[in-house]
Amino acid sequence: MEIIISILAGILFTTGIYNILQKQLLRIAIGTGLISHAAHLFILTMGELKRGQPPVLLEGVSDYTDPLPQALILTSIVISFGVTSVVLVLAYRTVNENKTDNMEQLRGNEYE
Repeated sequence: MEIIISILAGILFTTGIYNILQKQLLRIAIGTGLISHAAHLFILTMGELKRGQPPVLLEGVSDYTDPLPQALILTSIVISFGVTSVVLVLAYRTVNENKTDNMEQLRGNEYE
């Protein structure tokens, strides 16, 4: 199961990087979102996908699920939501003020 999720995280990383290298601002924002989702899957995979009892201390239970990867992913989700919000607001303001979303035109280069 970890191999499938690792492959999926790798695919998300590659598509996110591909989108970040594009010329349109919306694709760049989508790329940052994809990379953050890939990071969530990567953290989940590194924490080992094992099954067990909830991490509540009870007598007679010795196999617990590790809560640390879940806590890290929740923190990462909140941070990525904030970063995605900032990127979308910046893209929106840039398009409204410059009337273009093309990165080449925003840099001052001629675009055909």
